[in-house]
Amino acid sequence: MRTPVGNPGPDTPSHRAAERIAALTGIRAIAALLVVLAHAGYWTGRYTNDLLGGFFSRLEVGVTMFFMLSGFLLFRGWVRAAQRARPLPSTTEYLRHRARRVLPAYWFVVTVVYLIYLVRDPGPIGGGFDGYLRNMTLTQIYGFGHLHLGLTQTWSLAVEASFYVVLPLIGWFAVRVVCRGGPHPIRLTALLCALMLVTPLWHLFTLENDSIDFTARLWLPGFMAWFAGGMLLALAAHHAGRGRAQWLVRAVNPYLLLLFAAVAFFMACTPLGGEATITPQDPGAAIIKSALYLVIAFGLMAPLVIGDDPGPVGWLCSRRPVVWLGEISYELFLVHVMVLELVVDVLGYKPFQGSTLVAFFVTLAISVPLAAGLHRALGRWIPTGGRLRPPHWHGGRLLIPQRANVSSRADAPDAG
Repeated sequence: MRTPVGNPGPDTPSHRAAERIAALTGIRAIAALLVVLAHAGYWTGRYTNDLLGGFFSRLEVGVTMFFMLSGFLLFRGWVRAAQRARPLPSTTEYLRHRARRVLPAYWFVVTVVYLIYLVRDPGPIGGGFDGYLRNMTLTQIYGFGHLHLGLTQTWSLAVEASFYVVLPLIGWFAVRVVCRGGPHPIRLTALLCALMLVTPLWHLFTLENDSIDFTARLWLPGFMAWFAGGMLLALAAHHAGRGRAQWLVRAVNPYLLLLFAAVAFFMACTPLGGEATITPQDPGAAIIKSALYLVIAFGLMAPLVIGDDPGPVGWLCSRRPVVWLGEISYELFLVHVMVLELVVDVLGYKPFQGSTLVAFFVTLAISVPLAAGLHRALGRWIPTGGRLRPPHWHGGRLLIPQRANVSSRADAPDAG
């Protein structure tokens, strides 16, 4: 019976493991808040050509954190299959879990947004039944003109969905062809590094070739390095502290990595990262920005899964309010842009003017209850397939599930 047990003590291995699992859920909250603040900055005109404007636009690094976390959590089943000679994860079961987690809330929000825009001006793109079908099927990034107002952030969910589809094929190739069913971490590392190279090559291909569709910049290859970075982190976490890989535990210094992440973020805020868009026009800036975002996400996430000390980020992400917000981060991601658009109208802000912090906090004050309600309602009516809850608090005690599960809320999709 899957019942939680009491926390055995703050210094025991099970406590540390529980806090790590909780932190993987909590870091979604941090990434979601970064994305919401980035969008508030955009709507209030903070994407200026200076360091402050760079700061607000680079908060989109939350997208990188989501993509990297998806790569880490979802690839672990194939890592175990390769390193322990286990059967491959069931593709049918995997896709069913993904669809059950992603689609109900997404379909509901898309339908509500289109209903809202029956009485609002939807703008020149994304409207009509064709736009509705595009958004419902997560194909809105394939061809220009399908991103609807109130749903513009869902481009990243479309990228996530394409990663979900190709991951079983990548996993099969990694286990059966590259590793040949045996423990070959060096071969698997080489494969994942090759996958990371797909992104800079894609930037060069799409940005230097005018005949390529503009929207190709938002397709999966342009972000494969972030997913592959998470997959590489899953491999490292599996081997950390074992045999010849014991050095990994000692190498992960959370304070040094946090410093690297801060330096990389500062560099991304400078002209090195190009203009304020997820994929700058200049191929060199696009490649540098992608690499800097990868460093930032790795610096924040690696201590959560490798090493003995999760550091300040791990401590923050395992706090009760942060874990709770991470639980509803997917629903927050879905509703916040529509709420932000309505908030800006109600506050009377002119286009790209107004207070960023007011827009941010008012949007959160409305979006969080909506996200919590949607999360609770769907959790009650949509079967979860035996999904385990992450560690949670009750009566001042951290309650730990008896058995860890890769399908915990930590692997829910969120992006910007």
